Amino acid sequence: MAEHPHAQLVRKGYEAFTRGDMDTLRELMTSDCTHHVPGSHPLSGDFKGQDAIIDMYRRMNEETGGNMQVDLRGVAVDGRGHAVGMMRFTADRNGKHIDDDGALVFRIVGDKMSDIDECVQDIDANNDFWS
Repeated sequence: MAEHPHAQLVRKGYEAFTRGDMDTLRELMTSDCTHHVPGSHPLSGDFKGQDAIIDMYRRMNEETGGNMQVDLRGVAVDGRGHAVGMMRFTADRNGKHIDDDGALVFRIVGDKMSDIDECVQDIDANNDFWS
């Protein structure tokens, strides 16, 4: 049985992110896509539009010296335009280490991501890591 197209889209996005392929990521998002990052740290907030999202990803890579790892654990879909990518995130930054589970909740319109809500298991650890 073939994987649902929304699950395929999410997997393609995670693969592009892992490779640092921002051009492919840009193609997978609507022009007005918004990525919502939880917390109260310098990289939290709402990033609206492809340029803002790609710049936030660039900043994450710079802040971690390129050592962050995202391990996609699974994708769940509802068949109505929502998909959830469950992941493990690890990185080192300024003498700090993070190893946290999380998820990205995608709203998909047509064949593109239009909204990304990020959820983390330990919000305090994330605030500390990115601050």
